[in-house]
Amino acid sequence: MKKAGDKIKFHFLVDKFYFPDRGLLKAYLEKQLKGEGKKIDAINYVFCDDAYLLQMNQQYLLHDTLTDIITFELSPKGQALVSDIYISIERVRENATNFATPFAAELLRVVFHGILHLAGYKDKKPEDSRKMREMEDVYLRKFHVERETKKRKD
Repeated sequence: MKKAGDKIKFHFLVDKFYFPDRGLLKAYLEKQLKGEGKKIDAINYVFCDDAYLLQMNQQYLLHDTLTDIITFELSPKGQALVSDIYISIERVRENATNFATPFAAELLRVVFHGILHLAGYKDKKPEDSRKMREMEDVYLRKFHVERETKKRKD
């Protein structure tokens, strides 16, 4: 049996960057999806650049725009989640600058955005987008609280 965090993998197609508390983050992502009633088989986060993600956006979604994240759910409905989540680090950095937020916070928001899609949240309609942002904020707050609590215990 896999231990917490083993079902989620991080892959880097760009220079590896510092990712604080990676093990805690993976365990947290699993816990949040479990709380949303989802089982995980395998989730791959692929950190890439704009050009890579633009090509995927054009090829698979027929969108000719830059984006910060694309989530592909590959599992059949009702089965444990199998997913590839692609994140453009260039977009995350630019968004962090545009929104005057630290890169690490914006990166977490985007990471959470991906699993929220897997949990069934949408963001195409304005009301869905508002709910998605609300849930990103919830996940961010809970992660910071849990991370700090775990650090204090050590």
